[in-house]
Amino acid sequence: MAETSSETSSQSKPELRLYNTLTREKWRFEPIDPQHVRMYVCGPTVYDFAHIGNARPVIVFDVLYRLLKHLYPGQGAASDGSRVTYVRNITDVDDKIIDRARRDFPDLDLNVAIAKVTSETANQFHADVKALGCLEPTHEPRATEFVLPREDGLTDMATTIQKLLDNGNAYVAKGKDGFEVLFDVNSMPDYGKLSNRNLDEQVAGARVEVEAHKYNPADFVLWKQSTGDEPGWAATYTTSDGATEIFGRPGWHIECSAMSAAYLGEVFDIHGGGIDLAFPHHENELAQSRCAHGTDVMANVWMHNGFLQVEGQKMSKSLGNFVTIHELLHTDKFGGRQWPGEVLRLAMLMTHYREPIDFSVARLQEAEAKLRRWRNLYAEMADQPVADDPTRMVDKLLDDLNTWELIMAIDKAAAARDRQSFEAGISVLGMKDAVSSQPEATIDIDVSQFITARSKPEKRKTGPKPTAFAMSWLKRASC
Repeated sequence: MAETSSETSSQSKPELRLYNTLTREKWRFEPIDPQHVRMYVCGPTVYDFAHIGNARPVIVFDVLYRLLKHLYPGQGAASDGSRVTYVRNITDVDDKIIDRARRDFPDLDLNVAIAKVTSETANQFHADVKALGCLEPTHEPRATEFVLPREDGLTDMATTIQKLLDNGNAYVAKGKDGFEVLFDVNSMPDYGKLSNRNLDEQVAGARVEVEAHKYNPADFVLWKQSTGDEPGWAATYTTSDGATEIFGRPGWHIECSAMSAAYLGEVFDIHGGGIDLAFPHHENELAQSRCAHGTDVMANVWMHNGFLQVEGQKMSKSLGNFVTIHELLHTDKFGGRQWPGEVLRLAMLMTHYREPIDFSVARLQEAEAKLRRWRNLYAEMADQPVADDPTRMVDKLLDDLNTWELIMAIDKAAAARDRQSFEAGISVLGMKDAVSSQPEATIDIDVSQFITARSKPEKRKTGPKPTAFAMSWLKRASC
């Protein structure tokens, strides 16, 4: 529920408050089932190595996962026996993957080439996020495993699409490239609620091709026919006009509706991802799920991290500033040197997750200097006793995951040689292993030369003002 001052002051127990994109308010988080807190975060499309912008949601929601596990400890209803389930998917069926497979492996059978691309890229992603110090999610489903009905009965895409047809929210039509099953946006009165866009505005500002077979230009693909040697699955969809067999593949949005329902249920607690996914991906996910299951919401809380720029510019290959996590870790492409994963992680967390971040060499140098100081001070405090109780530092994250507030508290604890608070802070930040590793020789560095100007919201305990940046982007976004 949305927080109020009276509610906040009347509660003595720790309360987690999260900004909800859906309601444009900061909410006091209350899980549907305290014995099973459920979170879904959109993962990578494995056609290319993950870039540094992809790293931000992975790191942000790793911190949230750690925090939830602290707030809801002990045995619970999750499949691993805990009280928190974290699902992060892998998209391994997509037109970009097909194009990449054809480009890189023209002499291979297309299906073999696709398997090679997705396998190598997924393996690299796992290596990258491990280097960033991220925990593995509870489940990491692949889209191709949830296309058709499964023996275990978990929700699949084809069945979900048929439900939308049965409920009058979808239709079958023939376009220039064959048959498609399309979602009818006019069938959902409040379509656009998540991104705060009404349907007329979306169509007026759309860059989509107006196609005669669509009821509305904003209607989006649930299933499309494959042509030539393109991969696909045989599925039959039934309407009042009869059955239509379409050998094809799913649209992008439907996979997350199916996989989230498979592991978390029709309504769950938190859905996360980057702000660039809010429209159209998350908007369409929400529409599909609500209409298929007849629910008022898909997730109670929608969280989005802000954009990332590189050295003050939008990251793009044309500008020459496109950099992958792998390149940062293993090459000298950025700043003329390699950067450890723990430095990349800390640099990301030095800005509130909802604010845009300027990823720069200066920022990495500042993070590295801070990490070096933490390591040296940790070594100095090695003989001090410490209790395994991170409670005293967790409250810094309770106000909308304010990692910068926690980092400042860690600095204060280090300066005061307060090992218990210091260790508690680096633990909940996911930095304990990095800080407790072999310290470097003490080097005095004037870090002020590395510190770039940060926006004021990072230093406010309440975090950034709601959606000032996010909503300005959402209004600019097009179909």
